[in-house]
Amino acid sequence: MEMIGWLAAFIIFILIEGATMALTTIWFAGGAAVAFFAAAFHMPLKGQTVVFLIVSFVLLIFTRPFALKYVNKGAVRTNSEGLVGKKARVTVEINNDLSVGAAVINGQEWTARAAKEDVVIPVGEIVTVRAICGVKLIVERIPVREQEQQG
Repeated sequence: MEMIGWLAAFIIFILIEGATMALTTIWFAGGAAVAFFAAAFHMPLKGQTVVFLIVSFVLLIFTRPFALKYVNKGAVRTNSEGLVGKKARVTVEINNDLSVGAAVINGQEWTARAAKEDVVIPVGEIVTVRAICGVKLIVERIPVREQEQQG
């Protein structure tokens, strides 16, 4: 009887993973599969449950980082995270001490702050987006040599 339960759990975990593609339940499907075989060899239910938990968490802890690295490798970044690494044009002088600054990227104006606290970036300068913190672009000046190569 426990075999049917583990088989059902396995199928449910696979269906959830297939629907979400979030790499969250696949590890538990592996645990359910091993528990299914433990039930086939007449292991007590407590032992099956322990096997399920151990296998699931071992898979989760040791294989998830590698799977995420390779599965999401070709994923297209969306929304604001896709702006990191792009160029923006400063429209309001960026001065962290005065808490002012803005830059335009993809036709949208964002509040902007310099990645280095003591740097002031004048209007018109082209900067690189290094991060996004809330609704602010964290930007960095492009080195002069790189600007000359692009121009």
